[in-house]
Amino acid sequence: MRARRPRAGLRGWGGVGATAVVCALVPALALLLPRTPPHPADGPAPGGRKAAHGTRVTADACQDGEAHHQSLFPSSADGPTLAAIRARGHVAVGVDQDSYRWGYRNPNNPTGELEGFDIDLAHRIAEDILGDRNKVRFKAIPTNERISAIRSGRVDMVVRTMTITCDRLKDVAFSAPYFLTGQQVLAPKTSKITGYDASLAGRKICSAAGSTAHDRLSADKKNGRLPASTDISTTVPNQLDCLVKLQLGEVDAVVTDSALAAGQAAQDPTVELKGKSFTREFYGVAMKRGADDLVRRVNRTLENYREDGGWKASYDTWLSATLGRDSSSAVPPTANYR
Repeated sequence: MRARRPRAGLRGWGGVGATAVVCALVPALALLLPRTPPHPADGPAPGGRKAAHGTRVTADACQDGEAHHQSLFPSSADGPTLAAIRARGHVAVGVDQDSYRWGYRNPNNPTGELEGFDIDLAHRIAEDILGDRNKVRFKAIPTNERISAIRSGRVDMVVRTMTITCDRLKDVAFSAPYFLTGQQVLAPKTSKITGYDASLAGRKICSAAGSTAHDRLSADKKNGRLPASTDISTTVPNQLDCLVKLQLGEVDAVVTDSALAAGQAAQDPTVELKGKSFTREFYGVAMKRGADDLVRRVNRTLENYREDGGWKASYDTWLSATLGRDSSSAVPPTANYR
């Protein structure tokens, strides 16, 4: 195996030194978002949008490509999960703290508050449930602990670039989708890697444990889509750790969601996205199975968020610079319920 050396000229927000700062654990934080009154319980979707009614489909009946259509119809009705949250006085939300423009601690912000697209959404949910945008407590959750954090009750929900999949629906419930993305390759600009293709032969690839990227790499290694010589053994707890390994020359490329990869390319101008996205995936808010009242309420919040322009404003603030104003991700996904 050829020796790898750290690449020179690392600059920008995501250099190794800055990354180390961002990766440090932070206490629970709270931000502010505008208030939007909820719609009546089980009323029509905002703006006249029609949504499918019907019985909930179990995870066992889920089919690939349809996982994001499994959520419950929106409602503002109360229930036991919402009552417990109100009695406690805050919503506990699992988030990322080192994904640039999604959930991260900006070293240039003297307040040290978490910022990003997912953070905005978490505040909006707390605002709609409790009437106070400050009543949210963030807990930094590694990628590979998202499901266990929900099932153990450490958090009420996870808002952390979490893809809705059939396998995950066996363990947690999801909201309707709130973002469209796909897997993509990130590598140094000087690399001869051209994308998710034969150019990965003999290359060492990093992905986050428990991520859909790692699942896809494992499946494609078995089915032969990936070259047999591709090394996918490098996994990390948090996705940004892959960028650090790439910067240090310990791996040749990273496979992750295109939305996250674009943020990493913005952090380090010596890397770039290679090729096109090779999957189609949707992020959702993950919650405990059986917490139907909370799932329905979050779906109501998402309906409001899309219709009143809150989603678009957040996208323009955090993601348009890296993903573009005209990309397929720049429009909130259409919600279909079962």
